[in-house]
Amino acid sequence: MKDTGKTAFGVLFAICACHMINDMLQSLLSAVYPTLKPEFHLTFAQIGLVTFAYQLTASLLQPIVGLYADRRPTPFSLPAGTLFTFVGLLVLSSAESYAVLLAGACILGIGSSVFHPESSRVARMASGGRPGLAQSLFQVGGNVGSALGPLGAAIVVLRWGRRGLGAFSVFALISTGILLGVGLWYKRHGLRRLDASRREPRNSIRGLSRTRVAGAVAVLLVLVFSKFVYLASITSYYTFYLMNRFGVSVQNAQIHLFAILAAAAGGTLAGGTLGDRFGRKHVIWFSVLGVLPFTLALPYVNLFWTGALSVVIGFVLASAFPAIVVYGQELIPDRVGMVSGLFFGLSFGAAGSGAALLGSLADATSIEHVYRLCAFLPALGVFAALLPNLNRNEPFVVSPDSPTRRRATGEVVAPVEMR
Repeated sequence: MKDTGKTAFGVLFAICACHMINDMLQSLLSAVYPTLKPEFHLTFAQIGLVTFAYQLTASLLQPIVGLYADRRPTPFSLPAGTLFTFVGLLVLSSAESYAVLLAGACILGIGSSVFHPESSRVARMASGGRPGLAQSLFQVGGNVGSALGPLGAAIVVLRWGRRGLGAFSVFALISTGILLGVGLWYKRHGLRRLDASRREPRNSIRGLSRTRVAGAVAVLLVLVFSKFVYLASITSYYTFYLMNRFGVSVQNAQIHLFAILAAAAGGTLAGGTLGDRFGRKHVIWFSVLGVLPFTLALPYVNLFWTGALSVVIGFVLASAFPAIVVYGQELIPDRVGMVSGLFFGLSFGAAGSGAALLGSLADATSIEHVYRLCAFLPALGVFAALLPNLNRNEPFVVSPDSPTRRRATGEVVAPVEMR
């Protein structure tokens, strides 16, 4: 592949496919909770602790991995990370005690902590000046994988038991092979693009003080917290909610979960593209706060409207994350890996701690009460009004090989007439 500076779609699709495999395998953990609960005689709080153990290793390690890679890029860390996922699945499939179950969840989390920051960096390297599109393609792979996990669990694990997780570990080895090829591109071409991007002027941050940048990052973290704690109520307890409230079967509940996660994949793909087109702040504002009416209505409707509203919620809420990640990368352009690790890590940490707290709350009250309480989380989206507008007062340069106007950050804005 020639290093032309154009969007490297081959690399993006490879990263997307591996993200799909990674998150499909990771989501199997929560998808088999209905099987683990009776097998290990678990309470909702213990299920929450399993999620917490998984998310803890992922969330704490991701910013550290990203910061290390900013200072010393490691092209072949990606295939190495998938091997942790492989081992984690094998441990979970053969666990004979709750402690081993927790250990397997931790190992699985390490796989994600290595994969996400560096693969997000590769997506930006391969973006060709379209970071929102690249981030959406990368993230939509994860959303599709998260949607396929419950479906795979319904077809394989719920039929053949927890040991069916071992069969899925083969996909981790397939991903390792693909990522070896990505690592070679990273070493031969991506590092040159990274060096070139480091020499570019950083106009997106020059007009902002360190305090302003820190405040904007804090707002983004609040928005990530609200989004992923709400999503934790979906990924960990949505099947229980449907079974308890409407009396549906496990298989039926898994299909409903697949529908909402598939809608989230569509929202992720739309969010980054719309951010490139209309500005990331607008997408963030609409996505987090705009979903509030639907979450408020969800706990009070029948099964049909529960499914319909859940699809809308998944689509709208998921559109925020690509815009948040790229916005953060533009705030601190010299720390792309750290920013990616911070937001992906916080998303996992918020989901893990949220799942643990919500599980305890469900034991003390009811799963229905959890959804009535979580409905107000998107109201935190009002803090998006405090985000600075990065689109103002940025100089433009005209690419010599394309009638396209670009910001100095590389963001495609609009075509201009070449005279």
